[in-house]
Amino acid sequence: MALKIGIDVGGTFTDFVVTREGAEPAIFKTLSTPSDPSIAVVNGLSDIAASMQPPMSLEAFARTIDTIVHGTTVTTNATLTSTGAKCGLLTTQGVRDALEMRRGIREEQYNNRYTNVKPLVPRYLRAGIKGRLDRNGAEVTPLDADEIRQAIELFQREGVKAVAICFMNSFANPAHEQAAARAVREAMPDAYLSVSTDLLPSIRFYERVSTTALNAYVGPKLNHYLDQLVGRLKGIGFGGLLLIMQSNGGVISPQLARDKAALTLLSGPAGGPGAGLYYVRPHGQNKCITTDMGGTSFEASVAVDTPMIKNDGEIARHKIALPMLDIHTIGAGGGSIGWLDEGGMLRMGPDSAGADPGPACYGKGGTLPTTTDANVVLGYLDPAFFAGGKMALDVAAARTAIDTHIARPMGLSIEDAAAGMYRVACNNMAQGVREVTIRRGFDPREFPIIPAGGAGPLHSCLICEELEIPLQIVPRESSVLCAFGMLMSELKHDFVRTFVSRLEAVAWDRLDAMIAEMAADGAAQLDEERIPEARRRFDVKLDCRYIKQYHEVSFLVPRELIAAGDAAGIARAFHAEHNRLYGYSLEQENTPVEIINVRVQAIGHTDKPTTREKPWGGADAAPALKGRRAVYVPERKVFEEVPIYDGHRMRYGNRISGPAMIEQETTAIFVSASFDCVIDALGSFALYRKGAEHLVKSCFKDTKEAVAS
Repeated sequence: MALKIGIDVGGTFTDFVVTREGAEPAIFKTLSTPSDPSIAVVNGLSDIAASMQPPMSLEAFARTIDTIVHGTTVTTNATLTSTGAKCGLLTTQGVRDALEMRRGIREEQYNNRYTNVKPLVPRYLRAGIKGRLDRNGAEVTPLDADEIRQAIELFQREGVKAVAICFMNSFANPAHEQAAARAVREAMPDAYLSVSTDLLPSIRFYERVSTTALNAYVGPKLNHYLDQLVGRLKGIGFGGLLLIMQSNGGVISPQLARDKAALTLLSGPAGGPGAGLYYVRPHGQNKCITTDMGGTSFEASVAVDTPMIKNDGEIARHKIALPMLDIHTIGAGGGSIGWLDEGGMLRMGPDSAGADPGPACYGKGGTLPTTTDANVVLGYLDPAFFAGGKMALDVAAARTAIDTHIARPMGLSIEDAAAGMYRVACNNMAQGVREVTIRRGFDPREFPIIPAGGAGPLHSCLICEELEIPLQIVPRESSVLCAFGMLMSELKHDFVRTFVSRLEAVAWDRLDAMIAEMAADGAAQLDEERIPEARRRFDVKLDCRYIKQYHEVSFLVPRELIAAGDAAGIARAFHAEHNRLYGYSLEQENTPVEIINVRVQAIGHTDKPTTREKPWGGADAAPALKGRRAVYVPERKVFEEVPIYDGHRMRYGNRISGPAMIEQETTAIFVSASFDCVIDALGSFALYRKGAEHLVKSCFKDTKEAVAS
């Protein structure tokens, strides 16, 4: 039967999940190739082909693949490392400095040395063009074609590779932008073109121009990468469907990703939250915190029924106003480098050793101490079983790196320095979780946490101690959770239009017509993707605010309320969401509510991989015991001999008491002294605070042995 493969290209490893109907997901990892990530993709597919029974050639294996869903960090890394394309900007005369002025708000208001982020388009390549529309889209001043021609000549002389076009009030009338776009396409056919009304036709000029410039900045990089990827896949005989993960948790075609490259800025981690919900449902939960600790970064997100979406955010301090999963990213991964600041305080990250040269223990020339090196010294990683024994770790190199850069300067033993590095890294990650919970109006103690990434389950117990979270679910696929989640994603297309009106004065027919128009655009996209009507859904959201507020709240609105002109029902939904987010509403004060934007998301349902409930294996985990090893127990601040279990041999119902270690080929789980563990019906490792067995009672339902115990 045809295969589906999820691929997540990270900074250190490229992850693969292979699924087919009726079979368990298979997990593979290969080292990333930063110079050309598509090489790692083909390398991984070659390893998968060789592992088949019987082994297959790469070309023969490629012909059996039905679908590849691919998440990429190409656009993310281009932004973070300032290696995007040389861009030019066509905008309205008098506002070309909006990219530099931003909202006029200092991000760190009490830091007088804080400098603004460097604009993606230098000032001399930002051309102000005569021509003006009013807020309703009526032309006030005609567009000056000569000035557009002069700007294009400047771009050509300067070797500009991408052009962004964003005029004032164009969301109300795209005519001026379309005219400018025609001129650019004719004179610069090879340049990447980013037009604001194609990408984000909504109010707020700074957000729109920043998003348009960001799309232009990363577009050529993504185009080049997709050319390499598609070419390599074609070269090995792949003729199936290739889908690209986007920031909103859905998937799109490669061509749409090329046109709207900014949609992929959170492509890598976007598969995690949906997969997290899948793994907590056997425990009767509809919400979770999903974390992903890779080699370079740590991501955290919240899902309640569905992954949380936000309509604006930042990447490397650049504003982006496209729908994306509410994922908070910090520089805290296995490769995060430990260092001492000017005051002699220990810090971890955000700089990372990455895949090359990697942590010191990789033996590839790295000499700086990283989180992975600390984990080796603390006994959490078995040097002979890293990546299932495929990659031996150099303990001496890890100890030398920590001793040279941390232990001796701080007057500590190597072990104490490693323990300090571990605690600081865990504290950083706990702070990242706070950003998506407490700051969003959620109490983290009420959520199970899904620790993912190869290194995530080694640190999750200490994170949970810090945040008082009593339950963790570690999937067997935790090391490749985002890649697995990609296979569970739907096709999604987002549309937005500005519609400014007080609720009590809405022209309901006009609003309904606008929604119908966006839904028709979405249906056209789904037609191209051959999604039958029975597998389509159209979600409507309104961005509303109280009169004179600065920011809006986006919330789902049933289409029937709009069709019925039910202003009161919509207002109640807005008050409830505002109260959840900010702890208050102005419903009792009868404060007027106004609509700013209307959004439609067209969703095409895709086939999902299925997994079967595991057979009951009893409470005794002794058959999975591998031996014992000295590991650091943070609650007691000492090394102790603890049992080491083979995670692949543990069965549904098996229970172990912490402290203990559970090892799999692609990850290791540290069960600290404060937690116990039981295997649930999906084969996941459910870690619960000692004495809190009620949190995992679903692991024992309908089993006589569980009742007897």
